[in-house]
Amino acid sequence: MGQLDAGTTHDAGAQYRMQTDAYVCPDIAKQEWEALFHNQPQLIGMSGDLPKSGSYFTFDELGTPIVATRDKQGKFHAFVNACRHRGARVATQERGNTPMLVCPFHKWSYTTDGKLAGVPEMEQFGEIDKSCHSLIELPAEEKFGMLWVHLQEDGELDVADWLGPLADELSGFDFGSLQNTGRKTIQKALNWKLANDTFGETYHFAKLHSNTLAQTYYGGNLHYEEFGRHHRFVTAGRRIDELRKLPSSDWELAENVILLYYIFPNIQLIVGKERANLTRIYPDPINPGRSKTIIDGYFSQEMVDAAAAVPREERIEVEDIYDPNRTGSVFTPEAIFEVFTSTVEAEDYEMGAQQQIAAASGKVKESIFGRNEAPLHHFHNNFREILGMPPLEKVG
Repeated sequence: MGQLDAGTTHDAGAQYRMQTDAYVCPDIAKQEWEALFHNQPQLIGMSGDLPKSGSYFTFDELGTPIVATRDKQGKFHAFVNACRHRGARVATQERGNTPMLVCPFHKWSYTTDGKLAGVPEMEQFGEIDKSCHSLIELPAEEKFGMLWVHLQEDGELDVADWLGPLADELSGFDFGSLQNTGRKTIQKALNWKLANDTFGETYHFAKLHSNTLAQTYYGGNLHYEEFGRHHRFVTAGRRIDELRKLPSSDWELAENVILLYYIFPNIQLIVGKERANLTRIYPDPINPGRSKTIIDGYFSQEMVDAAAAVPREERIEVEDIYDPNRTGSVFTPEAIFEVFTSTVEAEDYEMGAQQQIAAASGKVKESIFGRNEAPLHHFHNNFREILGMPPLEKVG
């Protein structure tokens, strides 16, 4: 509110210059794939993606096929999705529930805690020690309602340590009570870092999103705080002005701002009241000029029930999402995804695709990040440090 009244925003104190080869160079892309995605903890979903014992989902975006399961005791596991016989997948569907994972090739079967349970016609195949042929298990941890995995079998995975000072804050959101309400996938011709840049500043809101997001959010207004390699990004919605009429004890933060957490290296987590959107952005391992974005929506059961049961005038539907005069108070899952379609995919990522073409031409050799674009400074300096690259160059 103070920033809105004063017409100010977060000021990083300097502009920075970045060479655009970071968006197109195959060698940099190869280093990123190995250092950032194969050797760092990866958030692959939320607890609601494994709602009960026997639940599983598959995940291929890290180059290694993974199947995540919840065993009979309720424990989360992550395995290489490959039968120990000949390497075919033991889970072929995106998600489901089963007491046993069965390879379709020869019907070798595994329990949801990874143990080899059955080998058909063993008298013909030959004896095999089942205890030595469990599914290959990867380090996995369920923490704060989040599902984490490390791609290296001997990789270190301590989620609280990885999140550092952000851990206490994220632990207070009760993500574990949320259920998955849908998914949107965007595949487009822009580098994964350009996709991440989309979520790094509000300078463009009133310009690019004049008919969409700017109808409900101010833009040009940013509260920003770093937590090691991660950060928190908050920008005001237009309905925040209504809070001025209420005592501060009645203020609801998440429903009057965009409350976004960037979790290194590729996560944008937007938190609302009894809901969240998890955006995961992945490189194309072959082409640095392409990326894949997966957005999952999560609602509490109460929100799901309310969206289905309350009268139409109390719901925020797709057609209401950019109406600044909307009166509804209950978002539908479909309305949330409309933001990612009409704003992120159609507007932000279209700009990113144009930037990609310019960078690939070799004629536009640098970009400038302004003083009001601090999250971009932070994001790019993080990955540059891990790759042993010099930090962004200060302008002036």
